[in-house]
Amino acid sequence: MNPPSHPSPALPVSDAPAPDSLLARAGEVLRPALDLYLDLHAHPETSGREERTADRFARSLEAAGCTATRRVGGRGVVGVLRNGDGPRVWLRAELDALPIEERTGLPYASRNGAMHACGHDLHLAAATGAAGLLARLTDRWRGTLVVVGQPAEETLCGAEAMLGDGLYERFGRPDVVLAQHAAPLPAGTVAHAPERVPMTAAGAVLDVLLHGRGGHAATPHLAVDPVVAAASVVTRLQGVVARETAPADQVTLTVGTLRAGTAANVIPDEARLGIALRAANEASLERALSAVRRVVLAESAAAGAPREPEVTVASRSAALLCDPHHTASVRRAHAALLGAGRVLDWPGSMATEDFPLFGDAGAPVHGLRGVPLVYWMLGVVGAREWRQAAAGGADAAPAPNHSPFFAPHIGSVLRPAIGALAAAAVDRFADG
Repeated sequence: MNPPSHPSPALPVSDAPAPDSLLARAGEVLRPALDLYLDLHAHPETSGREERTADRFARSLEAAGCTATRRVGGRGVVGVLRNGDGPRVWLRAELDALPIEERTGLPYASRNGAMHACGHDLHLAAATGAAGLLARLTDRWRGTLVVVGQPAEETLCGAEAMLGDGLYERFGRPDVVLAQHAAPLPAGTVAHAPERVPMTAAGAVLDVLLHGRGGHAATPHLAVDPVVAAASVVTRLQGVVARETAPADQVTLTVGTLRAGTAANVIPDEARLGIALRAANEASLERALSAVRRVVLAESAAAGAPREPEVTVASRSAALLCDPHHTASVRRAHAALLGAGRVLDWPGSMATEDFPLFGDAGAPVHGLRGVPLVYWMLGVVGAREWRQAAAGGADAAPAPNHSPFFAPHIGSVLRPAIGALAAAAVDRFADG
């Protein structure tokens, strides 16, 4: 598809908010938030390499009035804003970008081979904007605001690293953790999942190493070709979803990487695959994982491999179920902020997140149960692009997350992004 057309960033949102509403007051922090967004978008860093991003985020939090701590769990950043006694409300955003070459054509597009193709730059800008707004509105809340810049979300290991570095012990047990995520919905809208509907799926990433016996392309009978075995694995794995998963279950399986060899006339010693599994629940994920292991072992044996393959779970995440009480209250706050018609139902997604580790999913290792989570989707598609998509059918659909053309319409989304976080935080402070 062609790159979506986006005008230069403009600050106003389409409907004028009430003068003293959080949406209107967000205008007071739009300029620094926009500056941060444009800078981060132009200079993305992939998982585990977020040095510049973390420093820029920390400095923005400090400018907003927070005390910032760097290098929590690697590149992680934690900002704290205290305002008397009261609940401890956490906001979480992500630091990392994806290894995608940006093709949006925007004047502030990345040119370093990485891209914020999932909106993490927007999440960070909104989080610092919300912190700055709450610092100006201390008469409206009491308690402690904690803002987290989490590294390595795309590889599903950053939350674990921060928790393992004593995140909750060092900064205090949260009364609630809030987060939002960019989605191809109309700008100025948010979407919450109904009770008991997972926002995101359970998932796992597998690294598979198939062993062969290298040799010359002219004498394949003297070698064991792991490339052929890898091809058989890829083909056979398609049956895990098509023939081993019940139609009522939601499971996806993607072989995202396949690497082998150094020259066309050399049969290599090994082949490596990267496999992403997603499922609506843990039981379905376990069944799919078992099937993948079985297929890999069988195809390796069928190829006559000199030794068994290695299957490693590189990362794993639980399905994200939000706390119903806190979510219902935040949803009401968003309806008051944006209008009830702009608060949508989210049907669930096969995307994955390590955000569940901040709640009960992290309890088996880190021992903290009962930390409630609230997470919502944030619309990022401008009005003109949305109208074009509605008129043009599937071929005109907005670019999805992880597309090289993904580009939030920052002029119409940044203010509601800041307002949605700030309103949710104020609402949760009031609950204490």
